[in-house]
Order: sequence, then C-alpha cells, then structure tokens
Amino acid sequence: MSFPSWIDQQIDEAERRGVFDDLPGKGKPLNLKPTGGDYGDAWVRDYARREGVQPDEFLPTPLRLRREIEELTEVVGDFRSEAEIREVASDINRRIVEWRRIPVGPPIHVRLVNADDLVARWWAAQSAKAARPRPQAPESPQPPPGGQTRRPHWWRRRRRA
Repeated sequence: MSFPSWIDQQIDEAERRGVFDDLPGKGKPLNLKPTGGDYGDAWVRDYARREGVQPDEFLPTPLRLRREIEELTEVVGDFRSEAEIREVASDINRRIVEWRRIPVGPPIHVRLVNADDLVARWWAAQSAKAARPRPQAPESPQPPPGGQTRRPHWWRRRRRA
C-alpha cells in the first residue's frame, strides 16, 4: 500500500467512526482570505506575521543594506564612541563589498559608508547634547573658610623617587 493511500484510508476510517462530526466550525466556510488586498503572496505575509519575521528580511540584499545605512545615519548620535561608529561602518562596508563581488538580485548600486562623515555627525550630535541646558543639581556644600577646597588623596600625583 502506498503512503498516500494509507493516509486516505486512515481518514476514511475516522470519518466512518464519526471522529470529525463534533469539530468546531462544522458546516461553516473556512476563512482563507488573507489580510490585505493581494492574494498572490498573502500567505507569505500572513506566515511572516505569525512567525514574527521582520518585513526587511524579505528585501533584496542591496535594499536591505541601503535601509541599514539610512537607519545608521539616523541613530548615529546614540553611539557611545567614535570607535564604535567606525566598527559598525566597517562591518556594513564589508557586507557591501561581499555583495558587490557576487551580486544576487536586482542590479542596485549601494555606496560604501563614509565613516568620517558618520563621525562628524556623531561629534555634531555630541556637541548639541552638551549645549542643552542640564537640570540643576542640588547645591554643594560651601567651601571651608580659607579659600581653597581640599582635593581628594587620589587627585595628587605620585612623586617618583
């Protein structure tokens, strides 16, 4: 007995026993219309939505790289250091060069990321953050009468012998 016919036989036996008689939704039409207007690739969209796949993952590589570059320029001010920016820029540039070697998909030009431009944007964002007025801290105690405050012990330089 072939595999499909064995499955068909199991289904037929279950129908005769009445296994499918009390299922919820019996006699009602199936709701197979996908969300959205296009029925061609709608099952892919529904599957991706159910599984939590981001829509960017369906984009061709060059478009995904372009989107990453746009996002990077938008959030460049949130980075902690110049080295971190250069590292991210070199990673994106490496992936762009890999894609250029063997381009798969539509021929879309993707320019390399200029790390110096990103660093300049970062510095501008840092200076803008520094220029913002900071909330007033509680007043510190007044210095002792006599003029200067005493510096902590770790502030003094060690003298070499």
